[in-house]
Amino acid sequence: MRSGDWEHCWELAVRVQFFGMMQGLTVEPEQVVSKKSRKIIYRSLILVNPYELWGEELVERLWNLQERIEFLIAKILFHECIHVLIFLGKTLPAGFGQTDIFLEFRDLLELANSEKLCPERQEVRNCLRNLAGLSCSFSEKPGSLSELDLGLESDLNSEPDLESELKPVDELYEFLIHEKYSIKKTDMAFGLSWSNRKVARDYSKIAALKLGSCAVSDKKLWEAEVSRLRRALKKLYDKLDE
Repeated sequence: MRSGDWEHCWELAVRVQFFGMMQGLTVEPEQVVSKKSRKIIYRSLILVNPYELWGEELVERLWNLQERIEFLIAKILFHECIHVLIFLGKTLPAGFGQTDIFLEFRDLLELANSEKLCPERQEVRNCLRNLAGLSCSFSEKPGSLSELDLGLESDLNSEPDLESELKPVDELYEFLIHEKYSIKKTDMAFGLSWSNRKVARDYSKIAALKLGSCAVSDKKLWEAEVSRLRRALKKLYDKLDE
């Protein structure tokens, strides 16, 4: 697409691999600017991992192995392409035409951040903050989330930047809404039905892992907080559906 004298290009690579336990992954676009050719390139990558070939529900639906492989690749790729379209809408300059996918997601995110869902949102965010406080990667920093939660005094010469400390919580909250939207769209397209309970169960654990590991001594606290996040997330998803 062109904007004035500049050309905006989107490069998307897709890699299919049988490795690990993550079905799919979309890497947020890297922006490469070439002043000489007046071109901005947005490079992104989708990883597709159709490892769940022997799931009972899928085997009952598709007996043929080749059909199962093709079905899983199509489903995962569809899901990840929804993420790509949303990233595209967030990345491209203002004035570019937005897709229906991006506009729908933006409306859902606005609803998730509205006063109507304030209690459910705050409960999820509190869980994310507590998990961040238990994370080794946060607790080792001066003025970290763990210190803020526990009310500990920080060095007066290095006041904590509350905005930067809350950024991971904001990003993870949007990630959880992002996944809820993408899964619902994929289910509609492929005749599937993930319950809010299942989505909350799977993605509460993923969100916690994204914040980083905890100390061995805090493992039980971490597991209890993940369970609390799962329950809070289900309430939030149910409220969004209403």
